[in-house]
Amino acid sequence: MLHILYIIAIIAEAMTAALSAGRRDMDWVGVCIIAWVTALGGGTVRNILFNHYPMSWVEHPEYLLITAGAAILAAFIASVMTKLKKLFLYLDALGLVVFTIIGCQIAQQINLPTTIVLLSGMITGCAGGVLRDVLCNDIPLLFHKEIYASASIVTGAAYLGFEYIGISPGIAIVLACAIGLALRLLSIRYKWQMPKFVYHEEWH
Repeated sequence: MLHILYIIAIIAEAMTAALSAGRRDMDWVGVCIIAWVTALGGGTVRNILFNHYPMSWVEHPEYLLITAGAAILAAFIASVMTKLKKLFLYLDALGLVVFTIIGCQIAQQINLPTTIVLLSGMITGCAGGVLRDVLCNDIPLLFHKEIYASASIVTGAAYLGFEYIGISPGIAIVLACAIGLALRLLSIRYKWQMPKFVYHEEWH
């Protein structure tokens, strides 16, 4: 189930990334690169940081084809996607929680401490979007006041908490995803925001 959700998530992330590339007038190569970075970048950053190889897209090169195909499709149906913006926001939220759980599991497999397991989940869930925004010259969503990284941390904490109290891994995954997804979607629906720091005083 988690693998199927992962495939759905990388397709959705690649398609929305293609629109970001299109807004910057990128060519087809640029569109595909932005799609790869967004959909697969979080796991890549995690693996580099924790020296965990091979990369998912090296072990499964079909992920590159799937995401590139999704990005090119998005370029052709961009006007339709605009009308389905809410659906893709939901799919992005799904991708966030699925990537987070996978990131936590990878860190657990290599016996990292609990704090690093949570960090691994957040990196996997959020780093791809940060790389996309940086390459597209946008302020990363992670650094905005939206509840995004915090939703990832809540998802990872819930997953670890459920496992700690003896709930089976499958049920723990479902419950943690449901909690993280609910938090992210409710924050979109009701425009919940994290506190922000505003400072305008010049130091020179």
